[in-house]
Amino acid sequence: MGVGPGPAGAGSLQKDSKVAAAKGQAVRASRKQVTMKGLYFQQSSTNEKITFVFQERENLPVAEDNYVKLQVKACALSHINTKLLAEMKMEKDFFPVGREIAGIVLDVGSKVSFFQPDDEVVGILPLDSEDPGLCEVVRVHEHYLVHKPEKVSWTEAAGTVRDGVRAYTALHYLSRLAPGKWVLIMDGASALGTIAIQLAHHRGARVISTACSPEDKQYLEGLRPALARVIDVSGGKAHVAESCLEETGGLGVDIVLDAGVRLYSKDDEPAAELQLLPHKHDILTLLGVGGHWVTTEENLQLRVLKDVMEKLATGVFRPRLDEPIPPYEAKVSMEGVQKNQGRKKQVVQF
Repeated sequence: MGVGPGPAGAGSLQKDSKVAAAKGQAVRASRKQVTMKGLYFQQSSTNEKITFVFQERENLPVAEDNYVKLQVKACALSHINTKLLAEMKMEKDFFPVGREIAGIVLDVGSKVSFFQPDDEVVGILPLDSEDPGLCEVVRVHEHYLVHKPEKVSWTEAAGTVRDGVRAYTALHYLSRLAPGKWVLIMDGASALGTIAIQLAHHRGARVISTACSPEDKQYLEGLRPALARVIDVSGGKAHVAESCLEETGGLGVDIVLDAGVRLYSKDDEPAAELQLLPHKHDILTLLGVGGHWVTTEENLQLRVLKDVMEKLATGVFRPRLDEPIPPYEAKVSMEGVQKNQGRKKQVVQF
């Protein structure tokens, strides 16, 4: 006995459902296979030349624990300190580029307490982040993010967060900025310098700044509130220390935020651009009593350490040392040191 035909349209419905199922699988598969391009830098073996390349990245998994999945709307570009990365043993074949980001929260982990999807946020990716900020989507721990004010644009947020943190750290935490204090901000027309000037004025400080070109000088003279003085160092003839002492009535400035300093004489400096920087002795001269010098010069501490060793070698420094301690006595000796017992410096000798 033959089988009669089914209900009208049954075959077409089954066909449509199979097609829909196939499309759904295709969509799910495509989502799994979605790749994004992120920017990375690659450094040559000589540690000199840096090459920037875009690399494809797989779609990020769902955010977990305290991590937030973020759609990047803006990412600021900043100089990469390759020397710092090398010193911290963080060198990779391809290192992610872009750390100052602003964007929209797409997804949050189960332990996230400060954010929810669709929140607008801004933050700084940590140095050990595997995600480049210059990518469509990144994953970041919630503690590296804050909410972006509605009136602030994406570009303003990303472009200000790093220099804002640096200026705030330098002027508030490292030098105790207060109303009425004299502040010298070197290279005030730079991104960091501009933010620092504004922060200092906001706190009621009196600000002096240097300009590295006529254009920078014009920009700085147009700022409001007005600067106490703009020192044009582009011609190489201006004396920063003398100008600061003159402006402050010989008292000197309370805070200096430099943009690099010369550690040697002009004749010994290798790079031409260093000629516009003040010498370290000039900074010490223009500082008032109890003044704070916040430096961006990464080699300064190394130079100071070298000076200490030179003075030790020539007999200028004569340390007061106790008899050398063998390693097996280090624990007991350290307990005494922790209790501030003893006047002589104790050293473990291996």
